[in-house]
Amino acid sequence: MMKIARCFFFLFLMQGLLIVSSARATEIFRIGVAPHTSARVIIEMYQPLRFYLAQALGMPVEIVTAPNFTDTVERAIAQKYDLVITTGHQARLLQTDAGYTPLLTYCADFYAVALVAGNSSIKTTADLHGGKALGLSETSLVTLWGLHWLRKNKLDDMNIQYVSASDSVASLLLTGEANVGFTSLANYQQLAPTIQSQLHIFAQSDAMAGRVYLLNKHWKSIRGKVNRALWDFSRSPVGKDYFEKYQLGGYRELRHGELESMNPYAAEVRMQLKAQKK
Repeated sequence: MMKIARCFFFLFLMQGLLIVSSARATEIFRIGVAPHTSARVIIEMYQPLRFYLAQALGMPVEIVTAPNFTDTVERAIAQKYDLVITTGHQARLLQTDAGYTPLLTYCADFYAVALVAGNSSIKTTADLHGGKALGLSETSLVTLWGLHWLRKNKLDDMNIQYVSASDSVASLLLTGEANVGFTSLANYQQLAPTIQSQLHIFAQSDAMAGRVYLLNKHWKSIRGKVNRALWDFSRSPVGKDYFEKYQLGGYRELRHGELESMNPYAAEVRMQLKAQKK
């Protein structure tokens, strides 16, 4: 009887191990990317990273995004992403409020820019009074910078409209449906040359913490493995092509105090999220 009981226990244990192994094999590692451009472009842009990490981690990897920056941070707080790639202010919020671990950022400096149509009559900030300004969403870094810039220049009378992506900002400016639009310098540089040549950089921010990679606390046990895979990707031929194509300069570690400097912007996001829940 003891031998039979041991056999049943062994079979039960093996069955449990097979179930766990099968669950891990079908687990998907989700990378949530803030919508700095259209969903189609984001999915295409991060394919090299997806393929590399899938091989390095030994599991399926999926690139997902959200309709806007607010949805991105809400989904991240709800732990729906395993790795998040978002700008410094949201990265700081996710670090302090949701337990994400910052891993690295890009070498290329991040700047927000105010764009106007090259053929517009706007020559000074005074020409913007009473007009329309475009932002990506209320919680995007470029939009928050833009709102600060408007207040600094006493342009509180401008109407603010939020759109889905940087290419939408460019289109609305060129059709005369808005007077100024806020986006990142990197996204401006990624516009088609024919579009880019018709736009003018009216104002530019100081360098800020750009896109930061953060790991969900759920994957704390393999933080070293994920980190090594990212650095190996940056040194691989496909990674080097990726960084050159998008003018990102490779990865670098975060500087001391770099995310902490984003506290004022992170606080604004926190306030907006609380206001939406009321």
